[in-house]
Amino acid sequence: MRRATWTVAVVGAGTMGHAIAGVVAREGFDVRLQDASADALLAAESQITMMLNRSVVRGSTTPSQLSDTLARLDLVGTIEQAVEGCDLVIEVVPEDEAAKRPAIEEIDRLAPTGAILATNTSAMSITQIASWTQRRELVIGTHFFNPPDRMPLVEVVRGLTTSADTVERTEWFCGQLGKETVVVADRPGFATSRLSVVLGNEAWHMLSEGVASPQEIDKAVRLALGFPMGPFELGDLIGLDVRLNVLRHLHATLGERFRPSPLLVDYVAAGYLGRKTGRGVYEYHDNGQPE
Repeated sequence: MRRATWTVAVVGAGTMGHAIAGVVAREGFDVRLQDASADALLAAESQITMMLNRSVVRGSTTPSQLSDTLARLDLVGTIEQAVEGCDLVIEVVPEDEAAKRPAIEEIDRLAPTGAILATNTSAMSITQIASWTQRRELVIGTHFFNPPDRMPLVEVVRGLTTSADTVERTEWFCGQLGKETVVVADRPGFATSRLSVVLGNEAWHMLSEGVASPQEIDKAVRLALGFPMGPFELGDLIGLDVRLNVLRHLHATLGERFRPSPLLVDYVAAGYLGRKTGRGVYEYHDNGQPE
């Protein structure tokens, strides 16, 4: 019998990890957010509080709900603490096999036998990630979108070995968060990443060719195409290094049409990674607003 609520572990307290943890706690689940960095956990707590305060201002959360959400959130330093007795683990480690594989293997070793292992990867193979574990049928992709508290979709990615029951339980969980889902096959870039990075990469080519300024390209995409954010705004929010890693993966697996723009490569090499470094395509004030 499926429990009305689960204990959820979120491994990785970066930009997406802390935001996902905040959403899951807000919707009534007990959440353990893990990161080996104490500084990252302190920053995550601050960012989650800011996210909840914004929702109070919008009227979608009450002050008492804010307090209840923070009470359901436990910040921990080890994966063992995070996954003990949990029903679901959401892994949000950087998109790099050298970092992701050891975390996945440790989660698999320490988490309860029946716990679902969901990865928030936006491009890596779910089937390959599952092969690093002893619970292949319980490994699934849950691709949240930034910002997770406002974006209505979770892309559920079914690997070759993912069971139908795992897909069903994952869709149930996403529904409890108020999210819509699409279930897609495990192919490079899935559905959304493949489309998004093509648009974003073309925007970088346009910028390097002098077609228009970043502000003008973003405005055109928002107003003419109906996107909530322009490609440069989105890239700065996600992290230009993350976007570049996805492009490199798709270039290696799907071919030349995904070759990264040289200008994007230069920005990442310069350390201009977006909001998290204070400079990406745009520069950011201390309050996070672009100049």
